Amino acid sequence: MTRKVTKAIFPVAGLGTRFLPATKSIPKEILCLVDRPLIQYAIDEAREAGIEEYIFVTSRGKGALEDYFDGAPQLERALEEKGKLDLLKVLNHSTMGSGEIAYVRQRDALGLGHAVLCADRLVGNEPFAVILTDDVIDAEKPCLKQMMDAHEETGGNIVAAMEVPPSKASAYGLLDVKDNIGPLVSVKGMVEKPKPEDAPSNLAVIGRYILTPGVMNNLRTQAPGAGGEIQLTDAIAKEIKKSDNVYGLRFDGQRYDCGSKAGFLQATVAFGLARGDLRDEFLEYLIEMLETQKAAQ
Repeated sequence: MTRKVTKAIFPVAGLGTRFLPATKSIPKEILCLVDRPLIQYAIDEAREAGIEEYIFVTSRGKGALEDYFDGAPQLERALEEKGKLDLLKVLNHSTMGSGEIAYVRQRDALGLGHAVLCADRLVGNEPFAVILTDDVIDAEKPCLKQMMDAHEETGGNIVAAMEVPPSKASAYGLLDVKDNIGPLVSVKGMVEKPKPEDAPSNLAVIGRYILTPGVMNNLRTQAPGAGGEIQLTDAIAKEIKKSDNVYGLRFDGQRYDCGSKAGFLQATVAFGLARGDLRDEFLEYLIEMLETQKAAQ
């Protein structure tokens, strides 16, 4: 019987240098798409997938991230007294219960694999999820929930995968596919950011993982890889050779790369247009702006 996944690791120790100067004073994960920070989208996805314990791998300067999930008694009272119950409900949704979130520090920036390893003692000998907040996925059925369902069927390790054009393949880790099993593929290898001529497929790994204790075991003894960092991809690749139990899931949904400015802007437009209270006014503005630009040309 496949053990249920109840713990998720959120590696949030990065400096967010691509969003300077904003990230000089606030964590990148607090940057908002419309009116919700990136970290809220990740937490909501994990909640809907059945995650019960949330492990944040942080670094110095991330205090605002921790405060975000804390209660705000003064604000809550003010909203209640003014009868703004809808806003109070929204506020309460962003508050996590005592003990739901654990925080560990990644003192040195030694890679994603190292960040995951920092949560070793909190995960224990259990399968666990990893969610990268830069990847925001808009899906009717949350991406992590899709992966949970696949994990129940196959066990083993599941990575979220999507097709990318050849021109962009070198920016991703790509799967070397053994067999296709509907939306699932069994994996015989992983190649990190290959040259176009060396790409084994166009299936790219994006920021969602369900991993077995074997991967954590590999990380404990793993030597630094590309860039002198401990790479999560290397630990997963080792598990392919040891156990042949790694799968990619072609998830249903639209992924936005909110680690880039262009991706963040694209997500802002998409989520803004999806909001019933904003769509009409926002769409009218976008149309007017495009018409003005065309006229200027």
